[in-house]
Amino acid sequence: MTNTDLTALTGDYTIDPSHSTIGFTVRHAMVTNVKGKFNEFSGSLHLDGGDPSQSTASIDVKMDSIDTGAPDRDGHLKSADFFKTDEFPTMTFRSTKAEALGDEDYRITGDLTILGTTKPLTIDLEFNGAAKDPFGNERVGFEGKAEIKRSEWGLTWNAALETGGVLVSDKIKLHFDISAIKNA
Repeated sequence: MTNTDLTALTGDYTIDPSHSTIGFTVRHAMVTNVKGKFNEFSGSLHLDGGDPSQSTASIDVKMDSIDTGAPDRDGHLKSADFFKTDEFPTMTFRSTKAEALGDEDYRITGDLTILGTTKPLTIDLEFNGAAKDPFGNERVGFEGKAEIKRSEWGLTWNAALETGGVLVSDKIKLHFDISAIKNA
């Protein structure tokens, strides 16, 4: 989006989960990628168009909503081998820093908590634009990506392959498509 007065976008927003995606990609069996997403999450943004460094984000993800398209795999991911969703039902992100990188590019850093372990996460974001939807809602959109090593959050389950290597890679690629509605 070009020629936008970003100061007009300043305000508080609620993430619209029906038009947003929080997803991931992980290498499986050393040869292919498995993609998944979380179907239930909530979050809020505070955007400061005049001073993007004052912007904030907060997201809560229901871990039982993991969806890789394979119910057996999803069940394994919810188990004690991975996310222990009975004990740790929520993954959270709370921003600690926001910065404008130029053009439509931004970076947000914050605390990602998984399995009760909190570590820093930096997400590179692209501002996709702002618009009024047919229902009169002011919307903003962002697309983001980040990479983590799941072992840093205690996600260490794996299985060795006969040919060498492991079943599930340590590196996880995260991707976000966020649509948020300005609060009235």
